[in-house]
Amino acid sequence: MKDQDFTDICFDQPDTLIKGHYENCQFNNGNFADQDFSGYTFTDCRFHTCNLSMTTIRKTAFREVQFIDCKMLGIRFDTCNPSGLALSFEGCLLHHASFYNTKLKKTIFNNTQLQAADFTEADLTEAVFDHCLLHQAVFDHTILEKADLRTASHYSIDPEMNRIKKARFSLSGISGLLEKYDLDITP
Repeated sequence: MKDQDFTDICFDQPDTLIKGHYENCQFNNGNFADQDFSGYTFTDCRFHTCNLSMTTIRKTAFREVQFIDCKMLGIRFDTCNPSGLALSFEGCLLHHASFYNTKLKKTIFNNTQLQAADFTEADLTEAVFDHCLLHQAVFDHTILEKADLRTASHYSIDPEMNRIKKARFSLSGISGLLEKYDLDITP
């Protein structure tokens, strides 16, 4: 059966989606927890106040997709289609999300909680973490060159294990770069 095409549609309070290609669509107040979106394609779409926790996104294409005020616990972005991957997050809960080995250049995370998110081997070149909580987020062999973490908090990034050339940090967040040295830093 051929996948269906959906263009310029606003879905209000959906709890399931037909497998297909969604272009310029908006999803409001959807509950997609534990759904399987494997092989779906989303282009120029916007998810607003949706629950996507534990949604399976194996080989799912996300091209210029915005997530606003969404709950996305345990999402495995490392399994989605890497071709044309372009995302932005605003006001989202992304606890325990995996971005392992994912190319997220210039991705914007705005006012988003990324507790225990895995950024191991991810490319976050020029990514912006604006007012983001990164408690227990994992940065291991991560590319953070020219990334902006000036307003991010609770991160722990080892400069010897990650590429941080020209990344931007605030003075108040400098302890997150020195945590492994167990220093007592006072203002």
